[in-house]
Amino acid sequence: MARPAQALLNLDALRHNVRHARSLAPGARLMAVVKANAYGHGAVTIAKELQPAVDALAVASVDEAIELYDSGIRTPILLLEGLFEPSELEQAAQRDFWITVASEQQLAWLEQGKLTRPLQCWLKVNTGMNRLGVDSAHAPAFFERLVSCVNCAAAPVLYTHFSSADNLHSARTARQLERFAALPIDAPRSAANSAALLAWPGSHLDWVRPGYMLYGNSPLPDMHPNADALRPVMTLTSRVIALREVEAGAAVGYGGTFVSQRRSRIATIAIGYGDGYPRQAVNGTPLLINGQRARLAGRVSMDMLTADVTDLDDVQPGSEVVLWGDGLSVDEISRYAGNTIGYELTTRMPSRTPRIVSVS
Repeated sequence: MARPAQALLNLDALRHNVRHARSLAPGARLMAVVKANAYGHGAVTIAKELQPAVDALAVASVDEAIELYDSGIRTPILLLEGLFEPSELEQAAQRDFWITVASEQQLAWLEQGKLTRPLQCWLKVNTGMNRLGVDSAHAPAFFERLVSCVNCAAAPVLYTHFSSADNLHSARTARQLERFAALPIDAPRSAANSAALLAWPGSHLDWVRPGYMLYGNSPLPDMHPNADALRPVMTLTSRVIALREVEAGAAVGYGGTFVSQRRSRIATIAIGYGDGYPRQAVNGTPLLINGQRARLAGRVSMDMLTADVTDLDDVQPGSEVVLWGDGLSVDEISRYAGNTIGYELTTRMPSRTPRIVSVS
């Protein structure tokens, strides 16, 4: 029998989330972000499912794009960080990838390149994130150089990225939108990431670029009706492999961080930080056993963790455990795991944990 720790992928939930994203911005084209192995879900599996339903895909680098291309993906793929060296220009041209231009160096490489075909370019403008992108004052000149460049196919798309769209009480997003709108450039535009697509309708423009929300998780810290409609794609599961009765005062796990306050029943579950579950998760972190809420009891180890199931009915070796996903949001788990977010928990899921396409 295979080790029971696995990540179940509900592709029907993925399709639902794409439809929901389109319903929020019906006038915009949709670019699905599948970087970092589709946020840990499996880039090839996810991209093949998304391919007929979206207008384009986005990844961080040419290597990520080539993996998809070599798997048969022919939907346009944008390189969000652009090129890291000039040799990647021809790699992109041969496969018709779209590229980001976000600096003078990247633009110079494009202008000087000898390419087999021109590339669709996206010009990234810094409106306040202060990470990548040309400054707003220089954007018109960059745009004109791209229009004149023989290696740039058609008119570039203009885009920017929000720093605080998940904070609905911050004025930063509105200021970034104002700066972006003020650019004297006639071009298709894109600004909305997942948080902006869910909560900032004025940001939707010509293209939206959802990522995290497509996997059924909310980037917003508070309840929001648009986020409530999302369905989780990944459910991290395992099974109980042992049960033990311990007396009051007994310590459980490495370091004895959990000490029972009464005679307790402790379940051992075959999953740990080697499978992607966060070691930082504290005592009391919720999990579901046979659909019932239990609480983590003791430190997470590499291959196992333990839970207090004293008050649960009918827990036996073999009982199904949900660590996050259907019925228990990964975003809730992240709040018990120190200074982290649900993005990190899914993205760092190791290859040891098999991704299994489930039947919804």
